[in-house]
Amino acid sequence: MAELDWHAERADLADLTLLDRVPEDEGIDLVAVRGYRLGRVRAEMRKRDIAAVLLSDPVNIRYATGARNMQVFSQRNAPSRYLLLTQDRSILFEFTGCAHLADGLETVDEVRAARTASFVAAGPDIAAREKAWAGEMADLVTSLVGKGATLGIERLNAGSAIALRDAGMRIVDAQEPVEMARAIKSAEEMKCVNASLRATEIGVAKLRAAIRPGMTEAELWSVLHQSVIAQNGDYVETRLLNAGERTNPWFQETSDNVIGANELIALDTDVVGCHGYYSDFSRTFHSGPGRPSATQRELYKVAYEQVHHNMGILRPGMTFREYADSAWDIPEQYYTNRYYLSAHGCGMTGEYPYLYHHGDFPDAGYDGVIEPGMTLCVESYIGAEGGTEGVKLEQQVLITETGVELLSRFPFEDDLLR
Repeated sequence: MAELDWHAERADLADLTLLDRVPEDEGIDLVAVRGYRLGRVRAEMRKRDIAAVLLSDPVNIRYATGARNMQVFSQRNAPSRYLLLTQDRSILFEFTGCAHLADGLETVDEVRAARTASFVAAGPDIAAREKAWAGEMADLVTSLVGKGATLGIERLNAGSAIALRDAGMRIVDAQEPVEMARAIKSAEEMKCVNASLRATEIGVAKLRAAIRPGMTEAELWSVLHQSVIAQNGDYVETRLLNAGERTNPWFQETSDNVIGANELIALDTDVVGCHGYYSDFSRTFHSGPGRPSATQRELYKVAYEQVHHNMGILRPGMTFREYADSAWDIPEQYYTNRYYLSAHGCGMTGEYPYLYHHGDFPDAGYDGVIEPGMTLCVESYIGAEGGTEGVKLEQQVLITETGVELLSRFPFEDDLLR
């Protein structure tokens, strides 16, 4: 496996001015990116004898076609827009008044107006609306792929799914083929991933420079938002920036808590950035003005060790079970508060696969193979149960034919590693 010199990497990146990027679309063949992704979905459909898929998750629609429209709104109001995809036809049903947004996309053969089948849109007539919608969709699918063919669906409200079945459709879950398609990135697609990461690193550098005791968590977190949006990123998916005692346990959402002197500040980026790609790395900072305490440095060094041990064992062809068996052993005092995953896939969002800790594998784990082209985020949260602070660190990597390529380049904190 290719060796990674982590200390050299940190030294090379000590100057945050090195975190530069080209404009988001420079040197990227976006037509090739879209064609690859659409081909991946269709190939996974063929493997499972799925004649058509009806996608309503806006991330999956964007993956398959490049069509983007009110991503967060569409997630909350599914199905307000949806995509019917067969092996030779792509029909985007777009939100009212938005047909023009797909202009020029070679991945979309036709745009039609979406007919929203939800209680919000139909009120007490919802059952009739769902039945009419399902009948029209079943007729369309049958005309395209024949009677009795299998249709994959995801993210539909229950009434619409039931109505499709009652209209005679053979229904299966579309999550598996789409997730398996998204798991393997092309070289051109990786340019989009890296563009998103470089933009997010610029935002994190600005956040780090803005840290001052006396500001609130929300004020500090907003610095990242401003930078991401200014660079044409999409949004931040979670609210994971905490300071001081709110760093333990993890998963406390950003608040108006005032950052104190000499506290740890933990951040998980979770940025849906340039081209809709997820930039997902975690860092923990020190608020100053004094030096980090021995306890703070110990937490940081332990988290750093976990991340880099687990990055070091990753290799193509390794099974998920083999990874769990070889992964870093979490010390007993930190085990209860461990992060729920050891690593996870990353593309346009967090995705397949989930790699579990050894102790969690019997109940939650599943097997599979780590393959070249997968992008993974290797996680660590270290905080003792009942402790006053914790450290969150995470790195994003690409699995190559020979080993691992580091993708996230933001430096670690020397003052916390000494």
